[in-house]
Amino acid sequence: MKVRDILRVKGSTLFTGAPDTALQTAVLVMSEHDIGSLVVMEYDKLVGILTFREVISALAKHHGKLEGLNVSSVMNQKPLTCSMETEIDEVRRMMLVDHARYLPVVDQKMLMGVISFYDVAKSVVEAQDFENTMLKAYIRDWPEDTEKAPSQPSDSIFLDQ
Repeated sequence: MKVRDILRVKGSTLFTGAPDTALQTAVLVMSEHDIGSLVVMEYDKLVGILTFREVISALAKHHGKLEGLNVSSVMNQKPLTCSMETEIDEVRRMMLVDHARYLPVVDQKMLMGVISFYDVAKSVVEAQDFENTMLKAYIRDWPEDTEKAPSQPSDSIFLDQ
């Protein structure tokens, strides 16, 4: 399974923001749309990602206040990315090693979407469920052995009388 398979099922809705967007506005957008990340774009170039991790860090650093902060001051400026052809096992490894919950998907410098740790876990579970269903069907439909085993030669010796 590849990233393109996840995006095909997930859909193409994508939320982005500009680096100079007020952090408070970005948080409202994320909350309103129930999303955990906002891809930061400058014109058509990916320049960062804002996740709730960066928002919480900014809240802690600024004593619970977001006023006067913009997205560029707290975003991750070098987000980990993947391509449409990246295998899911590689995505899982990347996310685990880098503690990344969201990966922008880039294809020839064009932003195609974002996949989350949840999206990856869901696709793996669905693939396993499908495989289990197929295996159970295969076992249930196992053909019965209708042929009898060929008779074995006897160890008895018959003498002519």
